[in-house]
Amino acid sequence: MFEELSLHERLIKAIDSLGFTQPTDVQSAVLPLAFEGRDLMVSAETGSGKTLAFLLPILQRCVEQSAPRSGTRGLILTPTRELAEQVSATCEKLASFTRVNVLPVCGGENYQNQTAKIRKNPEIIVGTPGRIKEHIERNTIDFDDLEFLVLDEADRMLDMGFREEVLFVTDACRKERQSMLFSATLTHRGVGDILDRVLRDPETIQLSTAQTEIENIRQQVILADDAKLKEKQLAWLLKNESYDKAIVFTNTRALSDELGPRLQSQGLRVGVLHGELDQPQRTRILNLLRDGRINVLIATDVAARGLDIEGVDLVINFDLARSGDEHVHRVGRTGRAGREGLAICLIAPNEWNLKASIERYLKQTFEKRTIKGIEGGYTGPKKLKASGKAAGTGKKKESKKKPAEKPKVKKRLRDQKQVGKRRSKPTPISDDGFAPLKKKQ
Repeated sequence: MFEELSLHERLIKAIDSLGFTQPTDVQSAVLPLAFEGRDLMVSAETGSGKTLAFLLPILQRCVEQSAPRSGTRGLILTPTRELAEQVSATCEKLASFTRVNVLPVCGGENYQNQTAKIRKNPEIIVGTPGRIKEHIERNTIDFDDLEFLVLDEADRMLDMGFREEVLFVTDACRKERQSMLFSATLTHRGVGDILDRVLRDPETIQLSTAQTEIENIRQQVILADDAKLKEKQLAWLLKNESYDKAIVFTNTRALSDELGPRLQSQGLRVGVLHGELDQPQRTRILNLLRDGRINVLIATDVAARGLDIEGVDLVINFDLARSGDEHVHRVGRTGRAGREGLAICLIAPNEWNLKASIERYLKQTFEKRTIKGIEGGYTGPKKLKASGKAAGTGKKKESKKKPAEKPKVKKRLRDQKQVGKRRSKPTPISDDGFAPLKKKQ
């Protein structure tokens, strides 16, 4: 029970209003250590409740220890605007019975309006690294009084190329602070590189790996000859599979924009989400999906992390993810919080090896599936015919070697002229080296 964690009564009231009854595993593991002021490095599966795990300690400090003249006390960095808006909304709900103010600071909003809001001195800021860095450079924001720093989805921020921005922001923060880093996997190639500059003697909490994140997700592959056949298979799946909401992932914005209208023309309720859309457009699409006015989202990887949308029970990879980690984050949009989900990958010939590497990373083999009537001719890479001892099929055939030919000797012209002519016997030589004289007859 949350009461056992000694939370402030106003926070308990907010938690009850949200319908949370008892802490999740990650909250039970994180909250006691966070209340002690420890720096933490946490890995937990998608949908496990880690947002509350880092918000409650910040709110608890703000409620218990009022500091009306201080600057921003808590900073939460997220990889995307969508996740920042989502975390900010959750924080506002938890702080609804307190006087703590929360402000999202992301790109896509008018800079001057944003600066005016920052001047009102919110206790907690949730933002993206690029826009926060811009405010620091323009001296419109400072973190001299910062008490808490949180990196949410740290591995995703590094994957998106925000390493320099993240380190710029963290270096600008007050050194005497409590820091927490949350990542889908602590073995991510880039996370270890920034730990020494962000955390001090951190406690490690690892509740999941890439393999455990997808335990409740059934994974299938459907082979296709090309993108044209993939599109037919995608339309069939969206019309015939049972689902409440579905997300279709592509690797490019252009393809998302092409697929959306073509699927809409077939009567499907589809929206498109990618980084080229401005913030109001992105917010509108997500609200349409959450409200059920559309039930299919065509998206690039901007939606692969952090979006918590209820009822997503089908994920289709039109384009295969470029790495095992990215695949986990995509399919993790379904099967959240212990529920079952279905993830389907449409595989073209040039994606077979990538599929195999993802299977090795996850230590599992995806279920192969076909759709009657729209099967492709591609059935996987052709197996090379093995023979002899290497194949284990019989004795090694002995090669029949031709007898070695005598080397050809080049004939000299003068030798050819002498062919057929009788050779004279050589004149005997005497012992003293001179030819003996012929006797006269």
